[in-house]
Amino acid sequence: MYAARSYRFTEFLLWTRRSLYALVVLNLALVALYQLAGWHWLAVPWGVIFMLGTTVALMAGFKNTQAYNRLWEAQQVWASITALSRLWGALSRDYTGSDNDARHLAYRHLAWLTALRYDMRQSKAWETLKQAPNAEYRKHYAVPEREQALEIELIKYVTPEEKSRILMAPGKATEVLGLQSAALKSLLDAGRLPPSYFLDLQKLLREFQDQQARSERLKNYPYPRQYAIINTIFVRILCLLLPLGVIDLLVASPVASVGWLSGQVAWLAVPLSVLMSWMYTALDQVGESSVNPFEGGANDIPISQICTGIEADLRQALGERDIPTAAAPASPIVL
Repeated sequence: MYAARSYRFTEFLLWTRRSLYALVVLNLALVALYQLAGWHWLAVPWGVIFMLGTTVALMAGFKNTQAYNRLWEAQQVWASITALSRLWGALSRDYTGSDNDARHLAYRHLAWLTALRYDMRQSKAWETLKQAPNAEYRKHYAVPEREQALEIELIKYVTPEEKSRILMAPGKATEVLGLQSAALKSLLDAGRLPPSYFLDLQKLLREFQDQQARSERLKNYPYPRQYAIINTIFVRILCLLLPLGVIDLLVASPVASVGWLSGQVAWLAVPLSVLMSWMYTALDQVGESSVNPFEGGANDIPISQICTGIEADLRQALGERDIPTAAAPASPIVL
């Protein structure tokens, strides 16, 4: 998550510069063919370009709206996890009546959060983090889950036996919830947890399962690829035809016979069409890089920071004094 006031224009320009370079070369080539090679038949009526541009704008707007909706839902999921986790810490402390039991329940919950955030950071084929612009931008920040192995994090919260079971399980976060449920059952059977309290904690476990499933759905089911590719194709078609439509518009305008522009007005299509095409390609690039809220990109939901905050809350609820605090980020990007 970018936590500063705003990206700088130069920063955004550098991030999109590769498409900008391609647009400049494309537009220069097309205008040169029209102006120097005399291929005047290349000009496309501006009305056609206007209709195509309207269609592409609607599709780009739809894609970016869906990308924002996915980000918003991911934020809601982890806000719910935060609220439920605080409740889990309070109930673990108040219901068990034992500092040791409460600590085991709270720390096992931290293991669940750890396993879940590591699952969310796994790479998927459709994600964009390895694309050149995003990979280049990675120099500004680090992804915690790629800096530290999962087993090193888990051993802080669970026993070696539980850690081994979690690491061997295909669904590590689900395995932790299973261990947590088994621990509650043991407390109930031992008479250290009243049945009504047991049911309350089991209800919370079901809530955690639901939130985990919502988070996994956002991670494992991408924005439909058929919509993503057709939007990109239409943007590229528009970028190809746009300078030819601008030429048609400029040649028919009064400015075409004014002074030094006489006979050379087609060259004005280069900066004008590059600017308009860049707006469409940049919008498409923003949407594609924002649609996966957990991949480790600069605009991701900061699940690592959220988990650090939850750990501080739970350990405070347990009465611990040595509570970890989140280190000040080295950049405005918080993960």
